[in-house]
Amino acid sequence: MTNYEEIKQGLADYEAKVAKANAKFPERKEFKEKHVYTPLDVEGFDYCSKSGFPGQYPFTRGVQPTMYRGRLWTMRAYAGFATAEETNARYKYLLEAGQTGLSVAMDLPTQIGLDSDAELSHGEVGKVGVAIDSLADMEKLFEGIPLDKVSTSMTINGPAAVLLAMYVAVAEQQGVKPEQLKGTIQNDILKEYIARGTYIFPPRPSMRLITDTFEYCSKSIPKWNTISVGAYHIREAGASCVQEIAFAFANAMAYIDAAIKAGQKVDDFAPGISWIFTAGLNMFEEVAKFRAARRLWARIMKERYGATVPKAQMLRVHVHTAGSVLTAQQPLNNVARITWQALSAVLGGIQSMACCAYDEAIALPTEESATLALRTQQMLAYESGITDTIDPLAGSYYVEALTDRMEAEAYEYIKKIDAMGGAVAAIEQGYMQGEMSAHAYEDQRDIETKRSIVVGVNKFVDNKQLAEQDVLTADLSVAERQIAKVEKMKDGRDQKAVDAALTALKQACAGEENLMPYLIDAVKTYATLGEICGVMKEIFGEYRQDGSMF
Repeated sequence: MTNYEEIKQGLADYEAKVAKANAKFPERKEFKEKHVYTPLDVEGFDYCSKSGFPGQYPFTRGVQPTMYRGRLWTMRAYAGFATAEETNARYKYLLEAGQTGLSVAMDLPTQIGLDSDAELSHGEVGKVGVAIDSLADMEKLFEGIPLDKVSTSMTINGPAAVLLAMYVAVAEQQGVKPEQLKGTIQNDILKEYIARGTYIFPPRPSMRLITDTFEYCSKSIPKWNTISVGAYHIREAGASCVQEIAFAFANAMAYIDAAIKAGQKVDDFAPGISWIFTAGLNMFEEVAKFRAARRLWARIMKERYGATVPKAQMLRVHVHTAGSVLTAQQPLNNVARITWQALSAVLGGIQSMACCAYDEAIALPTEESATLALRTQQMLAYESGITDTIDPLAGSYYVEALTDRMEAEAYEYIKKIDAMGGAVAAIEQGYMQGEMSAHAYEDQRDIETKRSIVVGVNKFVDNKQLAEQDVLTADLSVAERQIAKVEKMKDGRDQKAVDAALTALKQACAGEENLMPYLIDAVKTYATLGEICGVMKEIFGEYRQDGSMF
């Protein structure tokens, strides 16, 4: 039995020795954590209610009973560039290299519902992702890739329902039924207003599109994750670990509230909610973050929403290692950074992961760097031994105390946002944006004052550059080629069918019907993304950064 009085006396003696040591050799900096953690930091720890067993409520130790001993996490590489044909070739290359799932990066015009020939698309076609203008591009993107055999994640938000409709149509062409499809659309619009900016419509019609996909997928595509709540993007925009949890949870609760208000049952749609988190540089903080997030979410779903189905209580997480912490200076250092970021994610019990490539601070990944990112995951899975037992850091005084603290601090943020009226109201008041900005300022100040050391940037600096031939350079002809493809496609389609489908969609937008069937009908006529979003803009309007609509 633990003798707490003896530990308290021993700790007092230890701290006295620390004071003497500091007088002679001052510590390198002011640390935010204690010197040492002891049983006093987890005094009264209730194993069953706070930790429990893997695969059981509150899922602190993982969402599956056997975790990686039974099945490894899905290994993805976030990939997309230039045209659908070129990206298709990269996907096949990665699948042959052992990747177990696809993760589609769309270019900026696609993300904001514009065709490649739109004036605002100039200079951005195919640059940070693949250009998808119509069903014809989606067909080429997945040509030769059986959609009943792979899991596909699409990082798309404003026009997520349209891209999902295209995916369903391509699967149908392959003879794959909707109920066979597995994957995720990000579909998290609220974080766009606070973190990324690729919104199209105002919040309310955007929320309608999300709840429509919830309803449609729960009935027709049951294995599909209808939303991947974007904690990752909140963190990359400057949030702390705690803010990453809290603000993403607040957004998710807004989606759940909207779905329930629309008459849906939480046990029906909540199993389709998945998450994307980041894995940052502080390894123990990241491990504790995933454990705290699973426990807090399980309690929210059970106690706040009355979810009774275990899958509706689970926090199933896809992780992307943090791109914002990678450096253009001494880029090979990023190989080490990415490795321990991925290590923290696995020790934290995630379900799917994409690792950044070491050269992403400079350009799109080359085949070599993308392969190394995948090999990093494979080596962790097969060579490191960290998958042999589940949640191996459980019981650490530090990890358990940090897990408790992060859960409590995240819940305090959630209570503040609740008091404001929820996530949408907090976004309108600029609360989350302000908190994130303040934290981002503190982080940057610490780097510039060298309170935080970034190797190769503010310490151990050299002037070596990555050789030019080792960087993937943009093909400036991409836009011309893509626009020519769109024009050729339009010349060959049935324009009357396009017009009829767009008219029906417009009428549905003005009413209250579920829009997914109308979107599927429209994409099958080869109506373009820009044409479809243009029709919806006529009814829904567009959102400006200042909150106004036009």
